Amino acid sequence: MTKPTWLCSIFTLTNHQIKIIMKIAILGLGIIGSAWARNLIADGHEVRCWNRTPKEFPNFTPSIQEAVTGTEAVFILVSDPPAVQAVLGQILPTLRPDQLIIQSSTISAEWTIKFAEMVKTTGATFLEAPFTGSKLAAEKRQTVYYLGGDSNTIDRARPMLQPIAGVIQHIGPLGTASTLKLAMNLNIAGIGQTLCESLTLSRAAGISDETYFDALSHNVARSGVSDLKATKLRQQDYSAQFSLKHMGKDLRLALETADSLWLTLEQTEHLKQTYDSGIKAGWQDEDFIGLIRDLEKNGGSRTQAEDRSSAPVKKN
Repeated sequence: MTKPTWLCSIFTLTNHQIKIIMKIAILGLGIIGSAWARNLIADGHEVRCWNRTPKEFPNFTPSIQEAVTGTEAVFILVSDPPAVQAVLGQILPTLRPDQLIIQSSTISAEWTIKFAEMVKTTGATFLEAPFTGSKLAAEKRQTVYYLGGDSNTIDRARPMLQPIAGVIQHIGPLGTASTLKLAMNLNIAGIGQTLCESLTLSRAAGISDETYFDALSHNVARSGVSDLKATKLRQQDYSAQFSLKHMGKDLRLALETADSLWLTLEQTEHLKQTYDSGIKAGWQDEDFIGLIRDLEKNGGSRTQAEDRSSAPVKKN
């Protein structure tokens, strides 16, 4: 009986453990794609890497068709639905029925189902696999995957996902994982903006950042977002862990999804306007927590707070 071509090559290690070596393509070398690629390469897999903008990177392949040809799995990690569509348009003619397409870009359920149908015409298998986790989580192999699709497809993907994942969660049929991912990002964006406003209020009253974050650490309002962003806010370091433009895109997709479900998300609509303002200011490639500058320029800067606190008190 001939072994199906999608099965991985297997090598026996000297310590009697079995290690599976796979042929994988990573399409999109952004913050997360680069981290996944480096970890998979470190594990000994045959990884071909491609990015729309050529870059110096291990195993970089300028041709997207060459990157995909002969692989068992193809990860897609690009910015938005049009970018996913552009990638699929280039690779569909080269896909084979034995390949697994792992779509990890953050998109909506509507786009997910559309792209799954496109892949289905080639005979290849499509897995919906958005994720959560920062650059640090990706580097430490702690990415949390939300998977949409049938159990057989997920079982097939586990050997590729497990070594770089902290958690793998099967959400439901195609489309559900994308919607959950957008819902989770609403939480992150909302908490992040509230943190910025809360800190700005505290600074304007002359309260030090050290006191503020110490109090927050003992308060029920403490969150993963506040822990992750505290140092960045204190040091005014807005280098991207999660860029403003990408979170803004996710807010837009969430609003579109809500509209399709006859829902109105008033707070998200207002927050999207704030993100649009930040993008207009030129901060699109920086971290979303940098939106605190929008509050500061509107009268809540720390310098102004210090000026007020040092001003003499007028006596009646």
